[in-house]
Amino acid sequence: QVQLVESGGGLVQAGGSLRLSCAASGRTFSRSYMAWFRQAPGKEREFVATIRWSTSSTSYVDSVKGRFTISRDNAKNTVYLQMNSLKPEDTAVYYCAGGGSSVDITQIKFYDYWGQGTQVTVSS
Repeated sequence: QVQLVESGGGLVQAGGSLRLSCAASGRTFSRSYMAWFRQAPGKEREFVATIRWSTSSTSYVDSVKGRFTISRDNAKNTVYLQMNSLKPEDTAVYYCAGGGSSVDITQIKFYDYWGQGTQVTVSS
């Protein structure tokens, strides 16, 4: 059984930093993508960042470029999202996802596995 377990969310002031972790168990994603999505209250879930496990190539939504960094640790089968210079508009539940497709790495429908989500709240 595949499990993705997120951790690292919390409350932080604007301008602060948080690092989210996503530990995968039950399978490896060596031929797939791992991604972070987020969902703010009253809004649809949106793509944040993705990393291709085999090459470490990354992609980000424009609103987080230069502030967020996605990375992975092979030995721990874990993906991270380092979030710096946080803004109140980054407040959301952040979800880790595994799978993806090179057709469109930002599309929710291509990700087969999801974590339970972790809350990130940025105060102004």
